[in-house]
Amino acid sequence: MRISELYGMISEAESATSTVRPVFIIDPQGILRAIIYYPLELGRSIPEILRAVKGLQTADRYEAGIPANWQPGEPVVLPPPSTYDQLRDRVENPPPGVDCLTWYLCYRDLNNRNNNRSRNRSRE
Repeated sequence: MRISELYGMISEAESATSTVRPVFIIDPQGILRAIIYYPLELGRSIPEILRAVKGLQTADRYEAGIPANWQPGEPVVLPPPSTYDQLRDRVENPPPGVDCLTWYLCYRDLNNRNNNRSRNRSRE
């Protein structure tokens, strides 16, 4: 979602005297990636905001999913195989540093040097 599309998502104020404090995470291409709303009674969590930013950067860099409660340095989720051949290969020859719970749910340890392949290696 582009920032210009955001205005259609903002709902009417719940109260004319209360404030809801949103946090918008926007990537370098100007695409809105996450919104976190904090009610007036609850302070913002800077560690959670930083975790969300690092999680999005990690997901983009390694083409992976970020599990709930993930912290930087923890394993990420590999996308499921898109073909039967990929599925068979994953089951028969799992890559190093990959731990599969089932054929579709596999975690990759990014700290394993043999398996630390990013799609943007040129930036390292």
